[in-house]
Amino acid sequence: MSVDVVILAAGQGSRMKSALPKVLHAVGGKPMVQHVIDNASALESASVHVVVGHGADQVKATLEGQAVSFALQAEQLGTGHAVAQALPQVAADSVVLVLYGDVPLTKTETMAELVDIAAGGNLGLLTVDLQDPTGYGRIVRNEGDEVVAIVEHKDASDAQKAIREVNTGILAVSAAKLNDWLPQLSSENAQGEYYLTDIIAMAAQQGVSIQAIQPETEQEVQGVNNRVQLAELERWYQLRRAETLMLSGATLADPARIDVRGEVELGTDIRIDVNVVLEGNVRIGSNVVIESNCVIRNSAIGDGTVIKANSVLEDAVVGEQCDIGPFARLRPATVLADKAKVGNFVETKKVTIGEGSKVNHLTYIGDAVIGKDVNVGAGTITCNYDGVNKSLTEIGDGAFIGSNSSLVAPVKVGAGATVGAGSTVTKEVADNELAVARGKQINIKGWQRPVKRSK
Repeated sequence: MSVDVVILAAGQGSRMKSALPKVLHAVGGKPMVQHVIDNASALESASVHVVVGHGADQVKATLEGQAVSFALQAEQLGTGHAVAQALPQVAADSVVLVLYGDVPLTKTETMAELVDIAAGGNLGLLTVDLQDPTGYGRIVRNEGDEVVAIVEHKDASDAQKAIREVNTGILAVSAAKLNDWLPQLSSENAQGEYYLTDIIAMAAQQGVSIQAIQPETEQEVQGVNNRVQLAELERWYQLRRAETLMLSGATLADPARIDVRGEVELGTDIRIDVNVVLEGNVRIGSNVVIESNCVIRNSAIGDGTVIKANSVLEDAVVGEQCDIGPFARLRPATVLADKAKVGNFVETKKVTIGEGSKVNHLTYIGDAVIGKDVNVGAGTITCNYDGVNKSLTEIGDGAFIGSNSSLVAPVKVGAGATVGAGSTVTKEVADNELAVARGKQINIKGWQRPVKRSK
C-alpha cells in the first residue's frame, strides 16, 4: 500500500503580520512545514506533496532539494479546493493523508494510525476535545455515537456550538473516494469556500465508516494563526525537549529557560544553567558543565569540559576536560585537544589547539595550528589575512607567546621557542629561540609635559 501525504501550505497567514509565509515561521528552530514533512516522511512508502499558494516561491526555495512535490493553489478557495490541486499527483490506489503546514507537531505514530484506518476502507479522522472550541468545526455524531458530519463554527447552530469535540482537519481516506467526493463539494456556506470537511457527511451517507481518533495531547494538533499562538506552541515544545534532556542525564537549572533547536546527543551527569541555546547537531559528553547564556551550535563537547558563561561555540570540536570562557567565541573549524583552555574574550576560527595549551585572554587566533603545552599571552593576534588571502600560523609544542604579540602569517614559531611581549613576528622562529621584535625604547630626561593653553 502506498501513502500520498498532502500538506496544505497555501494560506497567506495574514494574522502573522509578516512577509514570511506562515508555514515558514519556526518552532524549535525549524520551519513549521518542515516538522510536518519530517514526521510524514517517516511513514512507510510515503510520497509527500505540498500545496503552495501565497509565498509559493519562498516555500519552494526553503524546501529545495527535498523529496517533495508541489501543487499550486493559485486561488485560496478552501481546504477541499486545495486538496483537489494535489490529486493529479496522487496514485489512484493509494491512501491519502491530509495534513497542514501550520500544524507542526503531529506525531508520526498518530499519522500511521489514521493511515491504517483508511487502508481498511474506512475514513480516519483526527479530532480533539477542547475546553474552548470557539472557531473550530464541530464533530456531529448520531444517537449511535457515530460521526456523521462536521459543521464549521460560522455555520453552526447554538446547540452545535456547545459541542466540545472539534475537527483538526487531519484525515486519511482512499484516493478513489477523494476523487469521487471532491468534485461534489459546494461553496454555499458562510465563507464561500469548498470545505474538505463536507466529505464527512458524504462518507456517512454512503455508509463509509468514519473512525475518529484523538492525539495524546492537544498541542499535537494545535495550529498557528498568529505570533502569540506560535510562542505558546514554542514554549510547550521546548518544555518537552527539556524533559527529554533531563531524562537522558542532564540537570537543568530551569527547564523553562533552555532552547533546543536541533538534535542533541547527551552523556550523563551534565549540568546546564539558564538561558542556554543548543542548535543544530550537538553532542555533549558526560560530566560537562555549561554555564548560563551560552549558545552551542553544531558542535561536539568532550567529557569533563566546562563552558563558562556567555560563550558561543559554532561548528567546533572540543576535547575532554577543556576549559572555555567566560565570553569565549569558538567559530567554525575550531578544534581543541584534551585539557586545552580558551579564556575570556578569546576568539578562534579555523584553528587546532593542542593538548594542554592555553589561550587565556583578549586574543584572536585564526588559521593556526598550535601544538601542545603552548601558552599564548593576552592580546596576541595571528594576522591571518592580508586583504586578499588567508595564511597559516604554526606554533610548536611548548612555545611561549608573550602578551600583545602579532604573528604575521604565514609564519612558524618552533617548539620551545619564546616570543617576547609586544613583538611583531614576520619571520620563522626556530626551536628554542627567543624572538624579540620591538621598536627601540628611548628615555628623554628633563622632558616637560604639555600644559593647558589659556584662552
